[in-house]
Amino acid sequence: MTDDSLQQLRKILEAVLLAADKPLNLDQLGDVFEEHQRPARSVLRQALDLLQESCVDRGFELMEVASGYRFQVRPEYAPWASRLWEERPQRYSRALLETLAIIAYRQPITRGEIEDIRGVAVSTNIAKTLLEREWIRVVGHKDVPGRPAMYATTRQFLDYFNLSSLEQLPPLADIRDLEDIGRELEAKWASGEPPETVSDEGAASAEDHEPGPSLH
Repeated sequence: MTDDSLQQLRKILEAVLLAADKPLNLDQLGDVFEEHQRPARSVLRQALDLLQESCVDRGFELMEVASGYRFQVRPEYAPWASRLWEERPQRYSRALLETLAIIAYRQPITRGEIEDIRGVAVSTNIAKTLLEREWIRVVGHKDVPGRPAMYATTRQFLDYFNLSSLEQLPPLADIRDLEDIGRELEAKWASGEPPETVSDEGAASAEDHEPGPSLH
């Protein structure tokens, strides 16, 4: 492919990603082309690399997350962009972030094991919120009496916290306690979506998702 053709492909991908309302992977990007014009995956990656380079001096960046590629506001400009939302949301509670961090680092894990680590019960509202946001899911049942559900994080969890894989989580050796893990996760927030208010007593519900099962 010539340099001009590659630059044209870069512009097409830029337009497609700007119009998309979710991250797009290589297969989805390839699907916007007619079969006989569909670029090879290696060529798509080349064009995406050029697109990333073109964003170096911009207020936004092209980020690869678990579900694919997306444009998002650079973290240093998020304070201004966040003023577009009418209500300024509070940060997530320590309890919710601790619970999510334990699942992320110890998955698959049962509710009882989470409670053993935290030393307190897992709030029903927190568990419901994590399931409704599809940040965690049931991946099986432990082969012990009662067969408790085992939970793990999801692709949506990775997308929201700006991760492409679990390997990008901060190393446990670099973190002093669960609250520090929570702060590390907060630092990974995708700038294009403001966090919603979640408290221990009354967790906010997700937009249109059906409620998931309680962690029991």
